[in-house]
Amino acid sequence: MDNEIYEIKGIIDNIIYNNDDNGYTVLQIDDGDQLICAVGTMPGVSVGDRIRIKGPIKVHPTYGEQIAVSEFEYELPDDEDAILKYLSSRTIRGIGARMAVRIVEKFGDKTLEVMENEPERLTEIKGISREKAMEIGEQVRQTFGFRQMSIELMKYGVRPEESVKIWNKLGQHALKIIEQNPYVLCEEGIRMPFRRVDEIAEKLDNSVDIRLRIRAFVVYVLEHNSLNGYTCAPRRRLVDLCTAKTPYEAEDIDKVIDEMIDDLSLMSETRCRDEMEFIFLPSYHKAETYAAARLKMLLRFPPNNIDGIDERIAKIEKDENIHYADLQKEAIKMALTQGTLILTGGPGTGKTTTLNAIIRILNESGEKVLLAAPTGRAAKRMSELTGCEAKTIHRLLEVEWTEDERPVFRRNEQNTLSCDALVLDEVSMIDSLLLESVMRAFPLGCRLILVGDSDQLPSVGAGNVLEDLISSGVIPKVTLNEVFRQSMQSLIIANAHKINKGELPEINRKDGDFFFITSYDEEAALTTIVDLCRKRLPKAYGYSIMEDIQVLSPSKITGLGSAALNQALQEAVNPPSPEKGELHVNSQTLRVGDKVMQTKNNYNIPWDKADGSMGEGIFNGDIGVLTEVDPRNREVVVEFDDKTAKYTAEDVIQLDLAYCTTIHKSQGSEFNAVVIPMLNIPKKLSYRNLIYTGVTRAKKLLILVGSPSELANMVRSSERTLRYTMLDEFLKTDTENSAG
Repeated sequence: MDNEIYEIKGIIDNIIYNNDDNGYTVLQIDDGDQLICAVGTMPGVSVGDRIRIKGPIKVHPTYGEQIAVSEFEYELPDDEDAILKYLSSRTIRGIGARMAVRIVEKFGDKTLEVMENEPERLTEIKGISREKAMEIGEQVRQTFGFRQMSIELMKYGVRPEESVKIWNKLGQHALKIIEQNPYVLCEEGIRMPFRRVDEIAEKLDNSVDIRLRIRAFVVYVLEHNSLNGYTCAPRRRLVDLCTAKTPYEAEDIDKVIDEMIDDLSLMSETRCRDEMEFIFLPSYHKAETYAAARLKMLLRFPPNNIDGIDERIAKIEKDENIHYADLQKEAIKMALTQGTLILTGGPGTGKTTTLNAIIRILNESGEKVLLAAPTGRAAKRMSELTGCEAKTIHRLLEVEWTEDERPVFRRNEQNTLSCDALVLDEVSMIDSLLLESVMRAFPLGCRLILVGDSDQLPSVGAGNVLEDLISSGVIPKVTLNEVFRQSMQSLIIANAHKINKGELPEINRKDGDFFFITSYDEEAALTTIVDLCRKRLPKAYGYSIMEDIQVLSPSKITGLGSAALNQALQEAVNPPSPEKGELHVNSQTLRVGDKVMQTKNNYNIPWDKADGSMGEGIFNGDIGVLTEVDPRNREVVVEFDDKTAKYTAEDVIQLDLAYCTTIHKSQGSEFNAVVIPMLNIPKKLSYRNLIYTGVTRAKKLLILVGSPSELANMVRSSERTLRYTMLDEFLKTDTENSAG
């Protein structure tokens, strides 16, 4: 029954939840026999509407039938009873139940027609002024206009949630605008995929100017490249891609690109070293030029030096009974004299020890120090290692989200951060747009300390920030390369450094903290991983799959990818039971007792703690346990460490199973025990810094399961994902004027 598609027709009896921004709705439909709960994107619906929906039905032992809406359409109420129920639901502002009765008694089944086309007639009803009548008419026209637009666009395969974005951006003339230029649907605020818009354009009767199609396709290619980490693309490569995928000649493409550069729809820059021209979307050009200009301004106007650094270092060494290596001392002095520093190095090289000394001296000198990292888990780890509060960068900048889920920061040029020093950790995870936002909020005269491991994976978003900052040679940098003796006792750390050098790690040791279990069969490897998590590691080390053990896969979609492993591990450690509530979300089942992960920063999810304190905000990468499920309303409760978060139906889609996650997703986190499959790894993911990043996520125990030759292939592959960016170029050239 779960996979069968059902069609339900009826009248909306009750709307339990509705989000006006995206149309996500939970409602009850009266099909004539019973009330059926339906959940999904159904924008513009109101109590009293007659609708038809399609989707799979799930039967819950307590809450009954629910339909997950995949398709819907509606029609306005057409008889007096339905119209009365529609108006009594307060869908139209200013009309309550009593007023609705008087209006329907006067106009009968012509009520809605009068309200839309002759609203002045509403003044015949006692209590309705002409001004109020016209206001009601405008509301009805807006509502009906949106519905009419949605119905028309459904013919072209436009989904309801997309109709909401289209209406919000284009308004009541949306259909006319789309008929003239369907490629407006590709633009910011709507962002429909080019291929789908192309299909809509083909279905329209009128011909579309080919220049509009070329413009949209150029933007589509650049946006697609940004998903692969590029902030720009070589012009010749861009033109070649466009000519390969469209019927147009290179001359046509070049001409349109020139037009787009002239009207600032695109930006062009020439790289000094080889005179190669690069094309940017404006947002990425602004991000890289601004960040570069601001960083160089900081270098020109450094903060005041701190006196007596050698004596202060000596005192810390005495107090802490430690001895700093020469490079550590150099890093401390550089941070306190030059004001801007990149501190990089692999595991066990003393980055944290060095950073703690910098923070201590700054605090003792009366300077206010702020700490931040890109993700919630990275910020939490930073807090634990430094003993100081660390925030996510988004929270530090006081993020607010627009209707299309784009961040807007309250901290900016007009409202800079209140601090004397800012420390950013895991800088390799910061993308170009986020760096720009940090620099806009960064006050002149403030110290900036950037900490990270340049050999780890670059950011998920576009940019190659840490590598560009280093390669520019402009920003003062110290690379810690001495692995301390006590750290080398860990085979995890020793092997991580071997991997980083392209050397094969030692995998035959039977003691220590780094183990390799050989398996050449995918099914056998999966069974081994499940057995390790369910029985062997809990028995041998007392580790728990919920708190200590994390499976990390190089891939999402292979037989040993995160999706397959999550399903197998869930079945093994938290099988279904009549006592456990569950919910189908994102092609997976979330069940009470499951280990789950938040997949994006959400600053609006409410939480409370056992001590009675309350707040809002759950962050990308936070891992918790699902403790309650309300299938009817699609609401859940998750316990994250010391706080309990309540998810609405809208927010629950941001949860994924977390028994296994990808190595990319784990960056910035550490786990007591890590298990990594090493079999049938896609070639595009078989590279050194991916396995290096995975290995360095383990604090106490690492187990690889699979083929030694797969591991060897990854270690020997020194290739890094090519990213076209120009932050390093802008840092080396004159971009000061971009900082305004």
